[in-house]
Amino acid sequence: MASKPTPKPWIAGIHAYVPGKSGGDGMPTVKLSANENPLGCSPQALDARASAVHPSRYPDGDSTALRAALGKLHGIDPARIIMGAGSGELLYLAASAYAGPGDEVLFSEFAFSLYDIVARRAGAVPVEAPARDYGTDVDALLAAVTERTRVVLVANPNNPTGTYLPKSEIARLHAGLPADVLLVIDLAYVEYVDPADDDGSMALAATAPNVLATRTFSKAYGLAGERVGWGTGSTELIEVLNRLRGAFNVSNEAQAMALAALEDQAFVEQSRGHNAAVRARFVEQVEALGNHGLRTVPSEANFVLVLFEGKLTGRAAYDGLASAGYMTRWFSVPGLDRGVRITIGTQDDMDAVARILRELAETA
Repeated sequence: MASKPTPKPWIAGIHAYVPGKSGGDGMPTVKLSANENPLGCSPQALDARASAVHPSRYPDGDSTALRAALGKLHGIDPARIIMGAGSGELLYLAASAYAGPGDEVLFSEFAFSLYDIVARRAGAVPVEAPARDYGTDVDALLAAVTERTRVVLVANPNNPTGTYLPKSEIARLHAGLPADVLLVIDLAYVEYVDPADDDGSMALAATAPNVLATRTFSKAYGLAGERVGWGTGSTELIEVLNRLRGAFNVSNEAQAMALAALEDQAFVEQSRGHNAAVRARFVEQVEALGNHGLRTVPSEANFVLVLFEGKLTGRAAYDGLASAGYMTRWFSVPGLDRGVRITIGTQDDMDAVARILRELAETA
């Protein structure tokens, strides 16, 4: 008889998710490591926090008002909407509901690091398909599908690279998958994409029984600390996921703030416009350092992956920025280790980061 509880064998392969650092060594820092909104959140959301249902009361377990508001904004039957404690919870639910021991969960190389954990927590085998130019390669994903594939995870735009699949590629991926494979399209950063460049994921989720589209209030809405995500798919799919969803998973405060944030679409548009303008200027500044081996991966998100292919390495750039008070994100993953993911902050912050990168590159 075992002398202590023994975890399932697949748990040993899980490495806990590592978030972007907030600072270090006690010095003041500008946090550009977690893709948070530099504009904060809607003032209406802040006002709603004060009038939220008292914390002594359980929240509405079905987030009824919030799902109704989301349905009205996006033209979706609220019965086809599920709320999560961040969209990450919904990724876990999808993998747990449709994959298990002996199954495979497929995603791209350089995809969101949570996907590996999502697969392993379900007891499934995580499978990476090779990326193309740091982005999702539809042909590689389809080639990696086997009879054991149960779930395919795609972030669009992709985190941490910022790359984006157009509508035609999302449609081609879905058309190429077996009907019994669940395609989960993670749209955490979609509010930063020009609406004219819609990738068609929401329309697919409305018509295809094997598509789940997930979204979040953490990025453009600026409610990362409140942990509010949502997803949409067929009524049958949503009903299955609701069986696994945590009871009362979205707090009173989070529901109230998200509901108010939805009513302030002008703030979302402001966030998108700010991000596009500041990102474009920052990319231009970095690309001007091409003679030092710096370049950017094209991004549709609120961050840019800067690659260091000259004397200045990715790790040295990360350390240099941290020493100057700017916390960014460096990954030790082969291939990604030559890059630094930098959240788009204020114009002054990004000008400062570009200046520091130039100084580091010139003295490397």
